[in-house]
Amino acid sequence: MVELLGLWSQFVASVNEILWGSVLMYALVGVGLFFTVYLGAPQFRRFGPAVRQVFGRLYKEQHTDRDGRAISSFQALAVAISAQVGTGNVAGVATAIMAGGPGAIFWMWLSALFGMGTIFAEAILAQKYRVEVAGKFIGGPAFYISRGLTPIIGKGCAKFLAGFFAVSIIIALGFIGIMVQSNSIAGAVNNAFGLDPLMIGVVIAIFAGLIFIGGIHRIAHFAQLIVPLMAVIYILCALAILFLY
Repeated sequence: MVELLGLWSQFVASVNEILWGSVLMYALVGVGLFFTVYLGAPQFRRFGPAVRQVFGRLYKEQHTDRDGRAISSFQALAVAISAQVGTGNVAGVATAIMAGGPGAIFWMWLSALFGMGTIFAEAILAQKYRVEVAGKFIGGPAFYISRGLTPIIGKGCAKFLAGFFAVSIIIALGFIGIMVQSNSIAGAVNNAFGLDPLMIGVVIAIFAGLIFIGGIHRIAHFAQLIVPLMAVIYILCALAILFLY
């Protein structure tokens, strides 16, 4: 069993080295550069209207969940931010600086700028190929893969790719991503206070379960409280580190 785990670890490390060491790094930046040029740099030209659309309607519009309960635009924004800003922004950046030096920050900025072009394209595709079911719009990558690629690669192949993506994203976000984040939190708390990582994992699971059980309404209310506090603490800690060191 130990030998099998060792072989599996070596295999994962080898694949990770190939993907993240060359293929994905160039592919992500390359695709972002392509969309930035092809779409006329929307992340720069449309930055002002985007800010007005987001922050100008924070408390004006109301969205409803499946139970008909209202969710404000600010709550929707908080949920979106909470999904994007996580332990990777702390542990990931620190690891990158430790491994690649201060120059890693420049490439993070560059990939982020070009990545905005990719995100813009994804958002447009999600709107174009969304469908209406029972009076509600649903969409996303699985939909624009299956519907958008059908004329190019055929219905069967497009449907297979969409299904493969849907299953993969469930595994990645539902298990792998959560385990990495929980492990980072448990490791940080263990290093700082010496608490048992298993106990920290159980506490995280209990608190997360209490929030998720309440559905999007409870998630939105929790996010609108914790995300601003999280942002303020993050910025204050960053400023403290800059001035102290």
